Amino acid sequence: MARDIIIVSSAYGYEKIQQLGGQSEVLGIVKKSGAEGIEIRRELFSEQDLQTLPQLSEKIKSSQLSCFYSVPYPLFMSDGTVNSELDKFLAEAKQLSAKLIKFSLGHYQAGTDLTQLKQTLSTTSIQLVVENDQTECGVVEPFKLFFRDVMSQQVPVKMTFDTGNWLWVGGNPTESAKQLAKYVGYIHVKAAEMRGGKACAIPPTGLDDEWMKLVNYLLPLDVPRGIEFPLEGNDLVSVSSHFVNLLKQ
Repeated sequence: MARDIIIVSSAYGYEKIQQLGGQSEVLGIVKKSGAEGIEIRRELFSEQDLQTLPQLSEKIKSSQLSCFYSVPYPLFMSDGTVNSELDKFLAEAKQLSAKLIKFSLGHYQAGTDLTQLKQTLSTTSIQLVVENDQTECGVVEPFKLFFRDVMSQQVPVKMTFDTGNWLWVGGNPTESAKQLAKYVGYIHVKAAEMRGGKACAIPPTGLDDEWMKLVNYLLPLDVPRGIEFPLEGNDLVSVSSHFVNLLKQ
């Protein structure tokens, strides 16, 4: 089954991105790797960069890549309300010609009236997704409650399932996948292990890796897969191509 592979720009590391001259400078690497798209990270932009999103969009189109946009903020704030800057972030995604915009879920309160969110999303073709992050909000139960309400209120939101982030919150990736797979529209693929008492993202080792089994047997096979683990080495095209090919299997 053909599936799109997206490389998250931050997989190359903040220092490398800055050394190269910004996220636009990894487009050639991403294209040569065989990936179908790039996930642009808002936290890697300077204020000046945010003024040149249309130019970046043209570079992405010229590279024949699709664009996903990651915003480092929650969709629901600490008081349970929808992020007041949602419209601004959607406008940025539109400037990038992004197909998808990603938030963390944040502090969702069960039973929230999602009418206004539904109305906002009815004005755009950009798919909104919420991700399990590395905070106390990134556990299974809030997602079950949120998607129960999303389904009953018919709001066009899907989930980004990050295979590795569960380790940061003491969760079980396999059990989480069993409960949430039907809501997943995008997968962030990374393995994780404990080092010195802290969780660290690492690349999967191969198809028999437990993280790859999770992707291939429990989660949807027809949704984009994003590479978010470190891509490092002297030949970034070769390194990237190796993992693009692995995730396509």
